[in-house]
Order: sequence, then structure tokens, then C-alpha cells
Amino acid sequence: MIMPAGKPLLLPVNPQFIVLSLVLALLLNMLLGLSAQAWLPDVLAVVLMFWIVHQPLRVGLTTAFVLGLALDVHESALLGQNALAYVCMGFFATAVHRRVLWFPLREQTVQVLPVFVLGAVVEWLTRLIAHDAWPHWSQLFSPLLQTALWPLLGALLLAPQRRAHERDDIRPL
Repeated sequence: MIMPAGKPLLLPVNPQFIVLSLVLALLLNMLLGLSAQAWLPDVLAVVLMFWIVHQPLRVGLTTAFVLGLALDVHESALLGQNALAYVCMGFFATAVHRRVLWFPLREQTVQVLPVFVLGAVVEWLTRLIAHDAWPHWSQLFSPLLQTALWPLLGALLLAPQRRAHERDDIRPL
């Protein structure tokens, strides 16, 4: 793939950093208790979609399914509800990941908003079918807040790849 003009060449990502960021996002979701406050953004979904877009060979649908099941067990939700939403979001994030990478982080928000809306719709439909309860209107804010978190978490997660390595006068890269 040809690099877009003006994009910095990133160092390879450390797989341990990916695992650490996903575990921290899962713990943050567990601490926030998203089932009680539905308007809060799903940080795990944002971090998971970020790694699926940026590292599709390392993080994929299996990771999304396992993390969704872990969140289902923690929330005592219908088993597979979050897993289904994460897998659907992961599928569409994989489908658009090449296009998303051509844009800067702020402009990527327009590309990932439909992915987060799709995840919310799948979760709402699952709750509607299983619990026979209509979703609350405050749940509409969650995909918007997740999209707003994308550039912030993206800059934070890409920071280790931008670190300076040994300076070499012969190699300008």
C-alpha cells in the first residue's frame, strides 16, 4: 500500500501494548457500570474498533467476541448481547479499515460513526427482543460520545508508535 502524502511512518506496534490497552478498556467499562448509565460511551468498543481498524491481523472478530462475552458476564446481561454487537461492529470496521486509514484521526470520526451507530442498534434490538423493553432516549448519546472519543483515544494509542528511535544520519526515516 502506498502511504498517503504527509503521513508519518509509524513504528511497529507492540502486541503487549494492544493487550494492555484492551484489558484497561475492559476494566474501565466494568468500573463505569454502563448498564446503569446507558448514555456513557463504551470505551471498550472504541479501543477494540481502533485496533481492528489499525491492526486487523492481530485483533479481529474472535477478540471482539471474547471481550463481548466477558462484558456480558460482568453485566449479567443476556449472554451474547454485547458479543453480537462487538462482532457486528468489528465486521464493518474490518470492511472499512483501508478507507479509514487514509484520513487523519479527526476526519476518521465521520467514517466510524456508522459503525458505532450499528453497534448501538444491534444492542437495542437485542434488548427489545429479549427483554421486551423499549430503549431509553438517553442511549442515543452513547454512539456520539464514542465517536467523539475516537480522536482522543487514537492519539493516545498511536503515541508509542511515534516514539523517537535511535537517530541515524544515514537513514533519514
